[in-house]
Amino acid sequence: MQKLVQYINELKTYLPSANVLNEKVSSSNVGWHIDHSLLVISQIIAAMEVSDPNNYRFQFNLKRFLAFSMNRFPRGIAKAPKQVKPTEVFNEANTITSFDNIKHRLSVLENLAPNQFFTHPFFGKLNKKATIKMLTIHTAHHILIIKDIIHKQA
Repeated sequence: MQKLVQYINELKTYLPSANVLNEKVSSSNVGWHIDHSLLVISQIIAAMEVSDPNNYRFQFNLKRFLAFSMNRFPRGIAKAPKQVKPTEVFNEANTITSFDNIKHRLSVLENLAPNQFFTHPFFGKLNKKATIKMLTIHTAHHILIIKDIIHKQA
């Protein structure tokens, strides 16, 4: 959980570059990647809150095994589902509010039962421990994209 918090704090440092866009790296600007990352965290925790831990059963999933073993997601393989795509133009005030809300959402996550879960479209059911790992990898993935957007300006 500590690494996830560290990445969220790092995301916040990219706010001044929110409007930077480099289409050679991504069709979305830095602000979109920040908002998307926060939206994913918030919505996954919300889904976990209403899950019934009695319905969780571990099942091996090759895609999850590979991503979790490598501690990374390959770029360009998956598209963000509609429900975690930011719909509005970047608004710094709204994003700062989202950062404040994430602090509360993380405390909710910490207090969930070990087998509360959400169902990922590629990785299947992820319990609390696996979800924290997935969120950490996902956030790091977008931080790398943000860094490339900012630093690979032509």
